[in-house]
Amino acid sequence: MSEGEPLSPEKQEQILRGAAAVFAEDGYEGASMSRIAARAGVSKGTLYNYFDGKAEMFAAWMVLECQRTLSQIFDTNATEGDLATALRQIGLRILRMMISPTGITIHRMAVSESQKFPELSRAFYDAGPARAIQHMAAWLTAQTAAGHLTVSDPEFAAQQFFALCQTRLGMLRNCGMLGNVTETDVERVVAGAVDMFLCYYGGVK
Repeated sequence: MSEGEPLSPEKQEQILRGAAAVFAEDGYEGASMSRIAARAGVSKGTLYNYFDGKAEMFAAWMVLECQRTLSQIFDTNATEGDLATALRQIGLRILRMMISPTGITIHRMAVSESQKFPELSRAFYDAGPARAIQHMAAWLTAQTAAGHLTVSDPEFAAQQFFALCQTRLGMLRNCGMLGNVTETDVERVVAGAVDMFLCYYGGVK
């Protein structure tokens, strides 16, 4: 980040909200600092006081959105209660995030720009999928220690659970063919993911 006065939460929110709108409309390569400044309601010079360029700004936006989402997905309300209920809550929140407009936008740009701007894909992976796997693996480790699950490789099991939660809808999202998804569709996918996961990892083997 460029040196200058500290970026207040309010100013960060203002700038990154404008940047998010421009990235969604123009894509990463098509977005310009001038457009972002205008959309955010600040001068172009102000942007450069806080960010070296749009790559740093895009990474900051992704990190902020991922932090917000993960704090909601893995809060105590999601991970308390019986095992099946907790897995269902985590799965629902993960899948809803993935197919949300923001989730689709971030994923699409990180993937589409990965050849020209590999640092963006790395920023996305580190802030989103990698952290989600870490959170899930830690929770699975705790559940195994408590005797509720038998998981020898928590990180691998976390990746498996997230993959199950993407059944059907994840592929359609990646191909830009998601269309209208109902809550019934989401719940059906997650229910199947939980059932399959518990069939393999539930109980003592």
